Amino acid sequence: MDDLLREFLTETTESLDVADVELVKFERDPNNREILNNIFRLVHTIKGTCGFIGLTRLAALAHAAETLMDKFRDGIPVTQEAVSLVLVTIDRVKLILGDIEASEGQEPQGSDADLIDQLLAMATQPVAVEAPIAAPAADPVSLVPAPIRTEAAPTGGKLIQTLERELLPGEVSLDELERVFRETPVETPQAKVPAGPAGAPAPARRGDDDASPTSSIAAQSIRVNVGTLEHLMTMVSELVLTRNQLLEIARRNEDHDYKVALQRLSNVTGELQDAIMRTRMQPIGNAWQKLPRIVRDLAQELGKQVELEMLGSETELDRQVLDQIKDPLTHMVRNSADHGLEMPEDRRRAGKPEKGMIRLSAYHEGGFVIVKISDDGKGLDIARIKAKALENGLADEAELAKMSETQLFRFIFHPGFSTAAKVTSVSGRGVGMDVVRSNIEAIGGTVDVQSRAGSGSTFVIKIPLTLAIMPALIVEVSGERCAVPQNAVLELVRIQPNSEHAVRRLKDAPVLCLRNRLLPIVHLGRVLGLVPEQSEDTFDTGLIAVMQVGNESFGIVVDSVSHTEEIVVKPMASVLRQVTLVSGSTILGDGHVIMIVDPNGLAQHVAARSESLAGQAAENGQANAEAEDAPVSLLLFRAGSQEIKAVPLSLVTRLEELDRTRIEQVDGRAVIQYRGRLIPVVRADGDTGYEKTGVQPMLVFSDDSRVMGLAVDEIVDIVESRLDLELASASAHALGGAIIDGRATEILDVSHFLHLAFVDEPETDRNAAGGRRHLLLVDDSAFFRELIQPVLRGRGYAVTACGSAREALERLASDRRYDAIVSDVEMPDMDGFRFAEAVRGDLGMTRVPIIALATANPGLAIQRGRAAGFTDCVAKFDRPGLISALQEFACAAEGEAA
Repeated sequence: MDDLLREFLTETTESLDVADVELVKFERDPNNREILNNIFRLVHTIKGTCGFIGLTRLAALAHAAETLMDKFRDGIPVTQEAVSLVLVTIDRVKLILGDIEASEGQEPQGSDADLIDQLLAMATQPVAVEAPIAAPAADPVSLVPAPIRTEAAPTGGKLIQTLERELLPGEVSLDELERVFRETPVETPQAKVPAGPAGAPAPARRGDDDASPTSSIAAQSIRVNVGTLEHLMTMVSELVLTRNQLLEIARRNEDHDYKVALQRLSNVTGELQDAIMRTRMQPIGNAWQKLPRIVRDLAQELGKQVELEMLGSETELDRQVLDQIKDPLTHMVRNSADHGLEMPEDRRRAGKPEKGMIRLSAYHEGGFVIVKISDDGKGLDIARIKAKALENGLADEAELAKMSETQLFRFIFHPGFSTAAKVTSVSGRGVGMDVVRSNIEAIGGTVDVQSRAGSGSTFVIKIPLTLAIMPALIVEVSGERCAVPQNAVLELVRIQPNSEHAVRRLKDAPVLCLRNRLLPIVHLGRVLGLVPEQSEDTFDTGLIAVMQVGNESFGIVVDSVSHTEEIVVKPMASVLRQVTLVSGSTILGDGHVIMIVDPNGLAQHVAARSESLAGQAAENGQANAEAEDAPVSLLLFRAGSQEIKAVPLSLVTRLEELDRTRIEQVDGRAVIQYRGRLIPVVRADGDTGYEKTGVQPMLVFSDDSRVMGLAVDEIVDIVESRLDLELASASAHALGGAIIDGRATEILDVSHFLHLAFVDEPETDRNAAGGRRHLLLVDDSAFFRELIQPVLRGRGYAVTACGSAREALERLASDRRYDAIVSDVEMPDMDGFRFAEAVRGDLGMTRVPIIALATANPGLAIQRGRAAGFTDCVAKFDRPGLISALQEFACAAEGEAA
């Protein structure tokens, strides 16, 4: 393929991409003369170049499209069908161009008569508004003039011109053209200007439209092969490595003779690096060119009205990164149009405009490019996501109940995960979003999703400006050095005894208390396998690099930080590419090769570790921490005053910080839309008003299907302490006072707030039998009895509580109407096993279900418990398990009695 044809293919492809975008704009604004002229010039240039090179098939197609565009300029109506026909023609031209490139310059055989006939038929439509008579030029520029025979007329001196071929569609005869010229009035010029031959017609109106840019502008840019740029970048990378080595030598030597020259070399290298990086930079709008056409075609296919708004298209990033994000961006925009936006009738019912909006924006932020794809559609369906996660076995109900909305949204990035009701040609097979995440993470980026029911969704992509050279922290851990990308590091925190930044343990996991936030931390040496597993992390001294990946913040513990350095990223060997915690390698100034830590891999490790610890805590039960002689995890907060208040952490499902504008009123009660449902919100200080702006900290308590929020002023800390109530409380909202972490603390009664939240809810609806069941609760801990009673009452049970097994036996001897008994296993004087034996043997109550609450190891307790007479055994703080057991065995007992 010669250079001329290669240049033609490049320029024509670029022109066709621009024509795609311009046509979509023109369809929305058919009266915009400037857009129409731009499209006409592009098509006309393509036709002329094809004719010059000898690509007759392409020239014929472009000529027919040009004829229709010319008729648009003359005033025929611009319809959706006409624009679609031109777009189809452009697609056909692209296919032919692809065949020409594949065949090294040979135009493929074939006929395009079907498209040409449709284009010319569309061009013959009558003009909508009659315009003044103008010269209807046939072909704006005729590349190969047809032979014209000139003969002298028998009379006068008039010449008779005869065209030796048939007229093409859109052309007019020479006689007609001459007649129009003669009938057209000649305007008298106002100023004397140099004129050509007398009687020469004025320049045609289309001549200005086809004017090309000046030669000085064209000379300001040249085309450079991408391979040349890649080679330049490689050479600059090697130069940066050499400069780093020289700087390392200079740091070790005190000789000043060459330091000035070395500093100059370093500056020039930096400037050269910046210049080469700029040559690789391209506006992100290059990756957006095809999106308007895609959205337009998809909207027509789906029967929706969609408007695409693109902001920040001039934002630049590395060409290599740009190539990697084209497909993910296309897929996410298609998803927004298909999944996100509702049908026009549904939007009308929701009080929205029929035309949906997809907004694509990009901007720079701290060495990254942030790309947002947002829509004003229905948002993600949390209930559907949960159901699909259960169906695919990604999580069970208990795990889903503990997840935040952000964690639930991440399920859409799992392979094979789709919430579409049916499979279509557009979507529904669950293929795509996992590839989107993989492609973005492969270039060191992250993708997060935010959604609000009824308002729409926003996908946030965070990608690095370049993959070649990046600033990094050189850290040392367990005697080894490694590089941590600096753009993922927020700050460095030094930990030492008695410092304000303390490391605490929460359920055996270390967390950093940093400005009223609890951040999970990991020891980088342990994660990388440099520290033996059996060794214990002390976290007494050291440095913590606080990192942020997407919306996740965490800390990594290192021994020391050496310095910062611009490193050249070298790809990993093929045998090491499966290592998730390492993204590449680099060569330091002293010649040593070190690994580059992958922030995304660290974030996934921290998230998996947190979920694992949470699962172990749920399995082992938290009753050990709630026993009266053992420490209890307590959440400390302030509400209404500066006094510290506390609730057991085991009762808190989630800690949330919500926008106060989301708090609404229903029937005089404060509610909030939380994870796809309305939940009541109660203030911990007893007040009923809420501020209109700002962030509202909230504790979420959930009991299976019943969820409520407790609004507080400030979350202070999480501590482990023995819970000894030393002062009783006269207030209904508190259990009493205790000394927690050296401070007088008020312990709130969660059952009181649950009662306030659901006081008006009919309890009989929760009872399938239509009447309230009676339940006997036996536990020596008054604190536990107060906490569990509202849960059981909320399920429709009339609860009677006893503080000892002997008290319960006395009550059962006088009143045997109880439908179920719930008893702690470990109690003083008479334990739960002896109590169950007495109920079955002495009292003869063989049909009443008895559920055991085991403090530790329910599996072992059930073996002994069944021999003693227990029906089932659950962990003491496994509320869903307790409710499930009661529903199963109490209902079965009622069925047998009936």
